[in-house]
Amino acid sequence: MTSTTTEREEQQSIPTPRAYLACLASYNAGILHGVWADATDEGTLREAVAAMLADSPTAGAEEFAIHDHEGFGSWGPDEYEGLAQVAAKGAFIAEYGPLGAEVLAHFSGRLEEAEAAFEEYAGEWPDLGHFAEDLTEQSGITIPDSVRLYVEYDAMGRDLELGGDVFTVRTSFDAVHVFWTAR
Repeated sequence: MTSTTTEREEQQSIPTPRAYLACLASYNAGILHGVWADATDEGTLREAVAAMLADSPTAGAEEFAIHDHEGFGSWGPDEYEGLAQVAAKGAFIAEYGPLGAEVLAHFSGRLEEAEAAFEEYAGEWPDLGHFAEDLTEQSGITIPDSVRLYVEYDAMGRDLELGGDVFTVRTSFDAVHVFWTAR
């Protein structure tokens, strides 16, 4: 059985979070020595660091830094971020995909806040106006047909965001993900 992906899924897919772990002793000696490692498991990262330092061409190699990364979306780990934190954030992104990466970026890498945001996830819409229209319809308010054309759902959606009731993450031109901030 073969599986197919839509063009949108391909555009939104990001690789599994990985980090390039560089030997600082070699780097300071003008030698590039490091290894790419899966950044979703702390043990894997620690093993990669130990093996890379043991195999260093520079004597006395003890320190490392994260010199590159991929699969973290708009957010990326700092050079000296702890491996446990990198792995936890990498696992979060692996679980939630590109949306998770952008939510993590929205919260400047604060994992606890990004995790909490998904508890208040309201869904995906083409824009905030569609969200506001759906919210209005779900509230049970009946808008008379004579007034319906005058309702500005785009303005209502914008006001929800500007007022701090929701925040949004855009993953494509027609995909706005809405999260409640105050309920």
